[in-house]
Amino acid sequence: MRRVAIVGGGISGLSTAYYLNKAGISSALIERRQRLGGVITTDVVQGCVIEGGPDSFLAAKPWAMDLIRDLGLEDEVISSNDHLRVTYVKKRGKLVPLPDGLMMMVPTKIMPLVTTSLLSWATKLRMGMELLRSGGGSVARDRSVAEFVEDHYGAEAVDYLAEPLLAGVYGGSPAKLSVNSVLPRFVELESQYGSLTRGVLAAMRKAASASKGAPLFRTLKGGLGQLTEALESRIATSTEVIQGDAEEVEPIEGGFRIRVGQETVEAENVVLACQAYQAGALCESFDTELGTLLESVDYSSSMTVAFGYEREGFGHPLNGFGFLVPKAERDRLVACTWVGTKFSHRIPDSKVVLRCFLGGADDPGILAESDETVFGIVRAELESIMGVTEEPCFQRVTRWPRSMAQYTVGHEARVRRIEERLAAIPGLDLAGNAYYGIGIPDCIRMGKQAADRIAGRSDG
Repeated sequence: MRRVAIVGGGISGLSTAYYLNKAGISSALIERRQRLGGVITTDVVQGCVIEGGPDSFLAAKPWAMDLIRDLGLEDEVISSNDHLRVTYVKKRGKLVPLPDGLMMMVPTKIMPLVTTSLLSWATKLRMGMELLRSGGGSVARDRSVAEFVEDHYGAEAVDYLAEPLLAGVYGGSPAKLSVNSVLPRFVELESQYGSLTRGVLAAMRKAASASKGAPLFRTLKGGLGQLTEALESRIATSTEVIQGDAEEVEPIEGGFRIRVGQETVEAENVVLACQAYQAGALCESFDTELGTLLESVDYSSSMTVAFGYEREGFGHPLNGFGFLVPKAERDRLVACTWVGTKFSHRIPDSKVVLRCFLGGADDPGILAESDETVFGIVRAELESIMGVTEEPCFQRVTRWPRSMAQYTVGHEARVRRIEERLAAIPGLDLAGNAYYGIGIPDCIRMGKQAADRIAGRSDG
């Protein structure tokens, strides 16, 4: 019987295996895809680094950088060009910059809010008056992000600030996403100050010295595939990789038996580092409630489409990180990143790369379209929005069906109950983006925590 079996070879499963290896514990890693890395996949085309999934991680969360340093990759880290960090929003067919000083949907500077054409005067007045809001106190019930933002700043702030920002990050709808789970810091500030604006300004003053000059995003020069490749290399001697679908998990004396096709894997500990709905299907035979809870975590599907162009003759200025398309203005395109502006190290001076996002909670059907149809849709919208008529010198599409967990209203209570059920099943652990954060640092943290718990059990 093996010490540990890990189901899922994405960043969560790889991190679990890595930290187990550091603790001297071997493992078996079960992955249904032909490769490891999950949604992290990097391609280099004509000298351009193209990410099929996430392109970076939040610098403020330490777990990714901790792992990168541990792997000896710190010299490969680059930061986003924050001095060029302008994001545009499509409104009435034009790209309008988000007001300077905006923290998500919270204004922190007066003049940019006054002068922006993105919002009406009625919304600007309401956002300014929100500063005078009093009250506070704990809020017991969970609310949707849309309800939370509209309560503070009005419906237009939901439509042109919260919705496009969350669609770009979560692929989700603010009418369904839980504010307690998606924006917990804002909920804390509301509880303390009443006014969200006043709370954010106070928090910024406290954090000013600590965060001065810190980048918003970090990544690796050669793409995040460098991270998963380094992990795969480090665990090679201690981890057996089993390619196939985990079809059933069965508790047995002293551990668990996992059926993988015609084979079985027995282990003292199991870490389910796959999608929550896959974990639920594996658990339902021995804990119906746990299986149902896990399967109730909603997911959205997404797609990235990258176009490369010769810079010579490319007409549109790339003076920002890219643009967002609110649902109220959307055809199929959700967002577009101007890669060379955000991370100049990734694109040669002779090239331009536009990385586009489609799908999300409101348009899962786009994933069923052919590559040719998708390329045509995106090119038509880029021409309409940016005036891009140039022929791309390369194009790439990557599909991610049911890959982004949605923290819908009630998510906190669901995760608490999941933890209660897990506590009754010694040796079973969870890791992944479905529970306490969707980003790469959060997934690494959960993998490390699972490994630490297993190492603690072994020590005991």
